[in-house]
Amino acid sequence: MAEKRRKFTAEFREGAVRIVTETGKPVPEVAEDLGINETTLASWVSRAKRAGKATVEDRDALIARLTAENAALKKENKELGMERDVLKRCTVLWVK
Repeated sequence: MAEKRRKFTAEFREGAVRIVTETGKPVPEVAEDLGINETTLASWVSRAKRAGKATVEDRDALIARLTAENAALKKENKELGMERDVLKRCTVLWVK
């Protein structure tokens, strides 16, 4: 009879990956300690490493985009302030 597949929670997977990355223990040793297959843990670790690299690149792209957006908004805010001041002066002149 075939063995039933075990399902691991996201917390368990993250914890296992953290043990490998933070302690520097080899994957086979950690897998044996946790009672899971070595290739399963190795795939979790490699997936986490790939996701970590993409996150750094995505974060840099996000920072660049937000910096450009912030500069554009500051420029627009300055223009709107000048327009407001012109309208205030026109209102004062029109009232007199």
